[in-house]
Parts: sequence; C-alpha cells; structure tokens
Amino acid sequence: MDKYEILKTYFGYDKFRPGQERIVDALASGGDVLAVMPTGAGKSICYQVPALMADGITVVISPLISLMKDQVRALIGSGVPAAYLNSSLSPEQYDLALLRMDAGRYKIVYVAPERLPSPRFLEVCARVGVSLVAVDEAHCVSQWGQDFRPDYLRIADFIRALPRRPAVGAFTATATDRVRDDIREILDLRSPVSVVTGFDRPNLFFSVIAPENKSAKLASLLNERRGRSGIIYCATRRAVEDVTEMLAREGHPVTRYHAGLSAEERQRNQDDFVTDRKPVIVATNAFGMGIDKSNVSFVIHYNMPKNIESYYQEAGRAGRDGEPAECILLFGARDIITAKFLINNSDPNPELSAEEQAAVRQEELYKLEHMIRYATGTGCLRAYILRYFGEPGGDFCGACSNCLHTYDAADITEDAKKVIACVSGTRQRYGMSVIAEVLRGSKSERITARRLDRENTYGAMSAYSEGKIKEIISALLAGGYLDVTDAEYPVLTLTAQSADVLAGKRRVEMKVINKKKKEAPPKKEAASKAPLDAADEALLSELRRLRARLAREENVPAYIIFTDATLTDMCRKKPRDMVEILRVSGVGERKRDKYGPLFLDVIEKYL
Repeated sequence: MDKYEILKTYFGYDKFRPGQERIVDALASGGDVLAVMPTGAGKSICYQVPALMADGITVVISPLISLMKDQVRALIGSGVPAAYLNSSLSPEQYDLALLRMDAGRYKIVYVAPERLPSPRFLEVCARVGVSLVAVDEAHCVSQWGQDFRPDYLRIADFIRALPRRPAVGAFTATATDRVRDDIREILDLRSPVSVVTGFDRPNLFFSVIAPENKSAKLASLLNERRGRSGIIYCATRRAVEDVTEMLAREGHPVTRYHAGLSAEERQRNQDDFVTDRKPVIVATNAFGMGIDKSNVSFVIHYNMPKNIESYYQEAGRAGRDGEPAECILLFGARDIITAKFLINNSDPNPELSAEEQAAVRQEELYKLEHMIRYATGTGCLRAYILRYFGEPGGDFCGACSNCLHTYDAADITEDAKKVIACVSGTRQRYGMSVIAEVLRGSKSERITARRLDRENTYGAMSAYSEGKIKEIISALLAGGYLDVTDAEYPVLTLTAQSADVLAGKRRVEMKVINKKKKEAPPKKEAASKAPLDAADEALLSELRRLRARLAREENVPAYIIFTDATLTDMCRKKPRDMVEILRVSGVGERKRDKYGPLFLDVIEKYL
C-alpha cells in the first residue's frame, strides 16, 4: 500500500497534517529527519506510516512506559502488529516478545533506551533488519534540554552497531536552536530533513492569574469546570498532596501522581485518569510526557515551571484533539523562590564535569528569567512563547488573558521602599511570610517573640492584606529589586538595585489589570469548527456513553476506541452505513469493521 492507503486504512485520515507528509517521504526514502512539532501535531503518524511502508521493523525509542503501552494498544486496535520492551514486562514476557520479534511478528517495536545495549536485543535487530529508528522526545539527548537523560547517549552507538544503518527520525515538541544542534550532532544525523511545523496551537487559550489565595482560586476554577478532564501541575510532592486533599474535600473526582508514590499506585492513578474514572489529576512534572489523552480540556499550573520549554510542553497536553482548551498559570512570588531553590539544589549530573554543571545551572537560571517575564509581562502571551522559540508573533492573538485586558503600570515606588527597608532593617534574615507580617503589623507569636514588632517598618503597610504585600514582593523579585537565597528556608536579600530604590534613584512599577477590556481587531477565521447544536450534543453524549462501555469491556482508555474529535465528526456527518462511516476522520477499516455497526446503530436511533 502507498502512504495514502496506509493513512486511511489503519488510521482513518484522508490527508496528512502540515509537515507530516514531508517527514513521511524523507523517512520512507531512507533519509534522516529532525522534526520539531508541538504536542498534538501528530508526530507518531510520521514514523508509523513509513514503518508500514518498509520491509523491516521500526524501532521506536521512548523513555516513557505509559506512552509505549498506549501507542501499542492503539496500533493493535488499528490492525498494526506492535509490541514494547521495557521494565514493566516480566522476564518471561520480555523473552516472549523478543521471540516474536525475531520471528517477524511485529512491524513496530517500542523500546526503552536502557535496553539498547542488550546483546540479545542487538542480535534480534541484526537478524530481522531494522528499516527505521524513531527517537521520540529527542530533546532528552541534550544537556541543554529540560529533560536530559544519560541513557539517550547510547542511541548513536546502537545505530552504529546495526549491520545496515537505517533511516533515523528524531522527534520533539519543544527545542531551542541549541538543543536542535545537539540532537543533530549527538544522534549523528546525516543531512537530516529539518521540519519545524510551528509552535502555535490556535485552539489553546493562555492565561496568567496572580491570586491572593491560590487554593481558593483553584477551587473556584475547578467548580467552573466540573465534568471536564484536566491536569493540575504542582512544583513539589507536598503541594500535590495538599492540593489533592483540598480538591477531594470539595467533592472533585481527583487523583494524584508524583515520584514518591509506589509504582503500583502511580500506574493505578494514571489509569484512573486516562479512563476518566478520575477526570482530574494533580501531579508533578513527573507526569504527562507521552500521555496521549485527547480530551484534556484544561491544564492548570498551580506553580510556575522553571522554564518556557517545560511550561509549553506541559500546557500543550490540553486540547490534543484540536478542540478549544485552556492553559492557566497561577502565579505568585513564592513560585520564583521555589524555582530558584529547585535549580540551585538539583542533583548534580554524573555525566557532566563541575564546570559543565555550573554552566547548565546558569542556563537554567537564565531560562527562569524568561519564565518570570512571561508570568509578569503585559504583552500577548502567545506571541511571547512563539518568539521564545524563534517564531514571529503578532501583538494581539485574541486568545490569551493579556490580550483580553488592558493593564495599568501602577507606581509602587513608595511601597517598594517600605519592603526593601524592612528586609534591610531585619538584616536580610527572613522569608516573605515574616516580612509581610512585619509590614502588616501582625501580633503573631513569631513576630513578637523575635521583637520584630519594634522594627521601624512594623505596620508600615497595615492597610494592605498579606496577599497584596506578597504581590508587591513578587513584583520586586521579578524586577530584580530583591533576591532570595537558595536555602531550604529561603530568605529575602537585597540587590544592587535595592539601594537605588531607597535613594529615590529608581521608579518601581507593577502591572495592574484595568477593568476595561481591550478592543479586539477584526476577527480572524475561527481556529476550530463551529460548535455542535443542542441536538447534536445529545447525540455526542450517547456516542460517548457507548465508547465508555466499550472501553470498560476492553480495559483500554476511551480514546483508543475513538477520540472526541472523531465522535464530534461523527455527529456532524451522521453516517448511515459502513461506507459512509469511513468518511469520518479517525475511522479506519479495522475500527470500522470492529465498532462501526455499534456506533451506526446509535446514530440510526438518533435520526
């Protein structure tokens, strides 16, 4: 079959998305590829189609057990013989998978990078013939990327050990120019076709909120989004536990995920989320890479990530089905403190020298500055992200919080002087909470016991709430007028700019939302199709109920049956028979034969 027949027969699509066909052609002709495609742009199709066009097998290298399982289940459901080799298999299961691979039973095999040096695996690869090696999450090969993994440095040696060099495709969602250069060099790509499909995700709405009380704001956001699937990212395990407990008390069907849980609980909680038994998950950044859940309608960052790369990758897990979705960042001064602490106290990388480690740390602090500017700026949020990755961005996208509001530059110089004077007067020994209490005039025991109520600045900002004072401290940290130590209990410190503020040589401003909305320019064509009418929404609900039942019976995530986008297209086209249903995007021949009669029956009853 040619590429178009494969695309339709196995995956149910009539045409390739932007960039996909060029990648498929390059890999199918034996060439190398470096592809940078945002989450949801369809990277897997780019190597799965040429895999089915070739004679040998395709080895997909991925660090993510969850992705392997989901991809293999989806491929098998579409009629493609596939398997995975990773630590989740017992020795007996691993041996059986290798035997079947050796017998030519599979077209696509997913493998964890630590398995590549295995002599047995290499022997089998040599016998069956590898036509294509696809490296997923390729940024993990670079020490300058946000997820460097030493095991990825073995990939080039594995490729060189094969009897015949296959085509090599490197795929990632986010990579700066520096990381792309590393991918080319370390993976030894040969004159690769470079495809960057663009980082823009028109269906995503970006917003930054700086609430006085994050917990209360999060609870409010979740109440407004009941019944929808979402991810809440936290910077620490403790925050995950606290937020999960708070949301559970509010009655939300929520679960949790972080590295401190047992492997069994992590897997159980992930399965609950993927199958929508628990549609909301609270997690550290250990969760989500490779999760192919299509109906995530919002991603909320309870804490600011350390860099734009991580933020965009995590936020991009919303709206994978192309439907409108939200990416919300809850920002506060403590986020800056936490991020700096995590950077300065991260475990040293054994693969790097002390000098290299110091350079990486400086790079991370530099990236953090960009993240802070995103969270505190007043310009278009989408444009900021696009420009960060080297793409042009307009001044108004109409789909971010900054574009929907105007901002006033409030002069906070006098308040800044009081905060800086307090930090100075208390000899730079206290953190944000204590400083805020002193300025507010708190009579708490920790203030009176330390005689901080005798400070000149005690009660100097008594008219402000503690949240408002912390918001001002946040602006001072973001502007470099204050700094923070990287100790376990960080304290506020002065900077070179602090003296200028106290001396009246520098004016300090903070952005404040103006209630008046911006005037939008003429509307562009909508990024997605018009919403379904009320009657078709009822049909969509019936189709989802059928899908949920089938998913429970087969013990697979619902999107393995059909994605929300496919069900929505079904509602629009309303196929009446087994021929017409093939015109629905995402319905291939295998799924048509397996599920078509059931879904057609629901549509027939509706009509």
